[in-house]
Amino acid sequence: MSRAAVPGLPSRYPIGGQLPALYAEDDLAQRFTAGLDTVLAPVFSTLDNLPAYLDPRIAPADFLAWLASWVGAADDRAWPVEVRREAVVRAVELHRWRGTRRGLVEALGLALGAHAEVTGDGGARWSGTPGAELPPAPAAEVLVRVWPGREERIDPDRAREIVRAMCPVHTVCRVEILPGPPAGEGR
Repeated sequence: MSRAAVPGLPSRYPIGGQLPALYAEDDLAQRFTAGLDTVLAPVFSTLDNLPAYLDPRIAPADFLAWLASWVGAADDRAWPVEVRREAVVRAVELHRWRGTRRGLVEALGLALGAHAEVTGDGGARWSGTPGAELPPAPAAEVLVRVWPGREERIDPDRAREIVRAMCPVHTVCRVEILPGPPAGEGR
């Protein structure tokens, strides 16, 4: 999509009408300013509609990558436009939950349309009692089970890439791709 030259787009602020009276009847001045109006009309139209360009729900599709870069959202051009818009709208929320179970599940749901279950805590233990015995050593592995949601099939490499990006750096995450919900799950 190009916003550079829109054939027939009228200028809301024609320059010829703003010239001094001396040039109001001058054919050359009016034709010259009409040419400028043709060039400036898309600029004025864009500026008049600037709020729509900054709203990811209604912005032109070619603007989404730029908006995503502003908020640090993932933007994969292979995703449907609706998913790309959702990624930009929810970017702040997803950043807030980054590194948590909820954040991982939300990111997999958004990017892959998948359902996920995260088990394990990545090795964090603590005690609220001063001088108490140390808690037993935790399992240092997090298991992420992923199964299809809106798509029929999950791309294992893409799922692992998302898990690697969303898990805390000190955590070992193992990814299992399941054909459906885990046994006993009714999702």
